[in-house]
Amino acid sequence: MTIKGFTYTAILYCVISALPAPADTSGILIGDESDGSRSNFVHQIDLLDEEGEKIFLDDEPLLPFSTRQTCGDCHSYDKIATGWHFNANRQTASPGRIGQAWIYVHQITGTQLPVSYRPWPGAFRPEQAGLTPWKFAQVFGRQMTYPMGQADESEPDFDARWMVSGEVEINCLACHDAEPAHNHAEWALQTAKQNFRWAAAASCGFASVAGSAGDMPDMYDPFMPPVLDDARLIRPSVSYDRGRFDEKGGIFVDIATKIPVERCYFCHSNQDAGVEKWLSNEDVHLAAGLVCVDCHRNGLNHAIVRGYEGEAATSKNPLAEVLSCEGCHLPGDSCSVPTSGNSAAPEPAHSGIPTVHFDKLTCTACHSGPWPKQKTIRTKTSRAHGLGTYNSNKSEDALPHIVYPVYIKQADGKIAPHKVVWPAFWGWLKDGAVTPIAPETVVSAAGEVLPQARQASLSGWRPLTDEQVVQILTSLSSYDSDKGAPVYICGGKMNRLGEAGRLIEQENSGAGQYGWPIAHDVRPAQQSLGVRRCEDCHSTNAPFFFGQVEIDSPLQSQAGRVKLMTDFEDIDAFYAKAFAFSFVFRPWLKLVTIACTTVVAAVLLLYAFKALTCLAKVFACQNNETSREY
Repeated sequence: MTIKGFTYTAILYCVISALPAPADTSGILIGDESDGSRSNFVHQIDLLDEEGEKIFLDDEPLLPFSTRQTCGDCHSYDKIATGWHFNANRQTASPGRIGQAWIYVHQITGTQLPVSYRPWPGAFRPEQAGLTPWKFAQVFGRQMTYPMGQADESEPDFDARWMVSGEVEINCLACHDAEPAHNHAEWALQTAKQNFRWAAAASCGFASVAGSAGDMPDMYDPFMPPVLDDARLIRPSVSYDRGRFDEKGGIFVDIATKIPVERCYFCHSNQDAGVEKWLSNEDVHLAAGLVCVDCHRNGLNHAIVRGYEGEAATSKNPLAEVLSCEGCHLPGDSCSVPTSGNSAAPEPAHSGIPTVHFDKLTCTACHSGPWPKQKTIRTKTSRAHGLGTYNSNKSEDALPHIVYPVYIKQADGKIAPHKVVWPAFWGWLKDGAVTPIAPETVVSAAGEVLPQARQASLSGWRPLTDEQVVQILTSLSSYDSDKGAPVYICGGKMNRLGEAGRLIEQENSGAGQYGWPIAHDVRPAQQSLGVRRCEDCHSTNAPFFFGQVEIDSPLQSQAGRVKLMTDFEDIDAFYAKAFAFSFVFRPWLKLVTIACTTVVAAVLLLYAFKALTCLAKVFACQNNETSREY
């Protein structure tokens, strides 16, 4: 039954969504307090839908299970949601150390923009790029881990269809499902179809999903699905493996508390350009038999230990200091009990290395990432390129373009290896700050200047000429002048209109690279920088100081530009070269020093021998005088 096109269920949904969440008065839930057993609890459980009702196989319509309700029946979903993987869009969450942002790519307009809900320097808020929570969930839902829905909208979004799609919930099974049949690529596929409500069920091994919420009309009610006028459209629906359910309607879900590495890899994989999978080595810790969660641990609140230096100072996690490079491999200076040697971690000798290196470099500078080459290499990551999803772009030139290793001086004064992306976007310049312009606005302003979507290449940039940029900036100039002057950021520079309509380059703080430190893959000690000799870093052409960092840009006039690694290390290139040049003569200096030392020693021995001879004569004379007296 409907009222002016609205179903009662739709009205109820809107009313409930507007109400504040009920206070948690249940106290500690049964699954939140361990009895100390290290064995796995057998999860023979009921599946609950998003309204908390038990799902029966004969229900009509048959609904997908809700992780918030099903898992939240025994575990505090709200407390889990405060964890690092799930709290990015919470205003009260600590930003932590800078990490990989989402990179919004719009190939036609020459845009690759780092966006994040965390206030990380260099990253922009999603709404600044025209990404509402609804659009953000569609673009990045493939590997998005935090919940999102209508409550996250700061202002009404008339394009949002949360009622039809359902809201994005934490997919607990993405990590904890131990079944080999679990397929997170299905989650990615369903989010692309706006099937947020069905995504978790589609990824598990005991359910399958058909249809697309994206094909349904705006007033479609999934709780009371109408007969569709178009027979070609398939409404979203779920079916369960009936053989998996017991006579009471419960189902066994194989839950793992120690997360297997493959679950982490879906969001945390890399693919370096030109390096096939079988040619790359595994992280030394994984090769030794460890898994990710041996170091990256967390409790019920899922405040996972990230393991970087200085985390203990800002984290409330008591293991943050112990589960770091130094915490595992070096003895603590102020600990009453030994803390090093976690999981049989060896204690390094670092023989002959001046201690200044430990003040100026992170452990990862020598031990992590690929061995530096004369020019940075391109890499693809799971979150930036959708690795592991269906039909992911396997081209080495696929956007966004990420280069590494780039050795950057951090806020703590230490140099660490980073991955780097060069932002490219159109923006408004006002009071020295640049605010991004949504790509849709740029497309509208550009008109025929930019190619149509069907003309875009499958990978890589659609190169822009200076003339095209001038025409688009001129068109944008006719927009609201209160927003500022239009500019185009790319290649580390800000491009704006100059006199006579010419394009000029300027420096701007918003045009710099966005980089995030890397820790993996860790190389064995025998492959660390400096293991052979000082010249690994201190030769006159060592990549650590004199490597070339690629400056990526869609602008043709900026093609091929590079910067020296010293520019990112805050080190004068002439000083670094002069210091490195001294190592050329150090072998000679050693020989000269040894020769000089030998000569000096010989002279000293000669004079010592002469002195002894003189003393012997003196003693002989004294003895002769004594004899005469007698």
